[in-house]
Amino acid sequence: MKLLKVAAGVLNQTPLAWESNKQNIINAIEAAKDQQISLLCLPELCISGYGCEDAFYAQNTIDQSIASLLDIVPYTSDIAVSVGLPMRHNNRTINTACLIANKRILGFVGKQYLPNNSIYYELRWFQPWVQGLRDDVHIGEFTYPFGDLVFDLSGIRVAFEICEDAWIANRPGRALYERGVDIIMNPSASHFAFFKSQVRERLVVDASRAFGVSYIYTNMLGNEAGRTIFDGDAMIAMNGELLVSGNRLSYEDFVIVPAVIDIDNTRLNQVQNRGNLALSFPNLRVSERFEWPEVTPVIQKAELEAWERGGYLKEEEFARAVALGLFDYLRKSRSQGYVLSLSGGADSSAIAATVFLMIRMAVENIGIDGVKKKLSYIKAIQDSKAPEEMVGKLLTVMYQGTENSSDDTFNSAKELADDIGATFLNININGLVDTYRGLIEGQLGRKLSWDTDDLALQNIQARVRAPSIWMIANINNALLLSTSNRSEAAVGYATMDGDTAGSISPITGIDKHFLRGWLRWLENVGLNVKNAPAPTDRTGEAVNSTSPDDFIRIKGLHAVNNLQPTAELRPLDKKQTDEDDLMPYDVLNSIEEAAIRDKQAPVEVLKLIEVRYAGRAGVPGHDREKLLIWVERFFKLWSRNQWKRERYAPSFMLDDHNLDPRTWCRFPILSGGFEKELAEMREWAAGQKRDSRKGKIGF
Repeated sequence: MKLLKVAAGVLNQTPLAWESNKQNIINAIEAAKDQQISLLCLPELCISGYGCEDAFYAQNTIDQSIASLLDIVPYTSDIAVSVGLPMRHNNRTINTACLIANKRILGFVGKQYLPNNSIYYELRWFQPWVQGLRDDVHIGEFTYPFGDLVFDLSGIRVAFEICEDAWIANRPGRALYERGVDIIMNPSASHFAFFKSQVRERLVVDASRAFGVSYIYTNMLGNEAGRTIFDGDAMIAMNGELLVSGNRLSYEDFVIVPAVIDIDNTRLNQVQNRGNLALSFPNLRVSERFEWPEVTPVIQKAELEAWERGGYLKEEEFARAVALGLFDYLRKSRSQGYVLSLSGGADSSAIAATVFLMIRMAVENIGIDGVKKKLSYIKAIQDSKAPEEMVGKLLTVMYQGTENSSDDTFNSAKELADDIGATFLNININGLVDTYRGLIEGQLGRKLSWDTDDLALQNIQARVRAPSIWMIANINNALLLSTSNRSEAAVGYATMDGDTAGSISPITGIDKHFLRGWLRWLENVGLNVKNAPAPTDRTGEAVNSTSPDDFIRIKGLHAVNNLQPTAELRPLDKKQTDEDDLMPYDVLNSIEEAAIRDKQAPVEVLKLIEVRYAGRAGVPGHDREKLLIWVERFFKLWSRNQWKRERYAPSFMLDDHNLDPRTWCRFPILSGGFEKELAEMREWAAGQKRDSRKGKIGF
């Protein structure tokens, strides 16, 4: 056996934060050395940060990255480390991984495949490297190999696939296999999305099996640049077996995930597979003497954390990702806390809950002293003894009622605020609404009424709430949280400069249908924080075989979970509900999926929606006329409200098909509004109706 101790190192970095990024890297290297690790893989572009955007054009970004690299090199005695940074070559910017060993830079590997979809625009800043090409780069008085390289460290061959390289059909690993590589390292900056970790695991395990290698995968961690959350996924596989995987969505600055690999074992796999032999690339090898210390065999078997195998993966991932995203956004913006207009409805309640989870999860992960240290600039929390006490210092909520607000929503807001420990404020804005109404009526010379001025009378209430909550945010030097969800964003069911007002919009990436179910789950099941036996009951009831301390549940959500979602902007006797104004949220989400994600025309969307919602034996459904109205309503509202989506506060990307025009979904602000397509849909539906009357088809 030829055993090596290797590791994937996860980092929480910030774009262009040169000193803190460098220190995180150095601390991770020192921690790896303390664990007698010989080879450490750190994430893609970890020196500069991944989300530098157009700052990658700046020569200063390159210069500062190289300066940091040179400062890191002296810390690599007796260890080989890969770090990521942008480099210039022939007046092109290349996304590179640099391998350092024993305080020497061995060379730079260029990324070959650049993502240019979803949140990624790497082709805007970087040039892809050509497979099989090697050149040199000059840094000061020294020259280093640059390009498509294999590093031979005293007979152990190490090479790279950089993030996207592993996600394409003709991945570089195939050529590396033909060159007899022993270890492939994959430094990545792969954004969080629901269930994505399962896809990554397949890529890593399959590569280790197909290429007969040990495969080291590492990822960025946390909310790096504002919108994108990285889950810190890290894993090491060998010959098709996952040896270790790290804990995701951690609040640490860095996490080291070690494993012991057997080089003789992977070489035997390659010998038995007898793949193509490539002898045409001797110039692509960089040889260096490196002392690999003797390692004792260990028994390794990767296991998922309890929360990842409990049957509520999406609920857990949503809670943990948004909570970590809020925590990093708070500390990296150096704000004093969060402020929220808490209406007592599902959206604002969900946001208040995630801020509470932000503190609870952070304390569970790094301890209350660790949280105080990370938020050391917030003096108000430094004497806090419990998470709930911290929440009171970091979250201020305000209920702003009018004559159209009900006791139910007030009680819902108050019950939740009291349960999580938030500072609760309560004001009545009815006088402000009446003042604005009177001013405009005086100028128009007539009374405003719900029969003729419905939209204006609704929106003024939402807009009047904005100045007061902004005022609290300014007084507290805090960030205002916007409360719009994805379903509302799709159809513009939001008041600009009203409920959309805010610095950050945590739930614009999640639909209302899921959100309502998530709130019930958080009340009754909750986050698994003590590695408790996984709950399997999806009825929403708590699992009685576990301790109450094993799960974080919020009982203060009981009231909101028993309310029908409503904007409460019309008089109470009109019994306004969101779904009456729009359509059922599950139908809305299905229409959005078909129309926006899958780019289907209205008539095709209607056909798909009929199949799903027309009803069948024993299952109630919706008739065609209603579905037709809802599909038409969606396309019209989608088209006329793109300007709103352009103006939403920054939101978190939570899946690969969100509606944010700055990350995934672009659409013209002015368009034809699908007029022809909707007419064709109505014509098709009318024809189907005529045929059904003649007995040709049934519905």
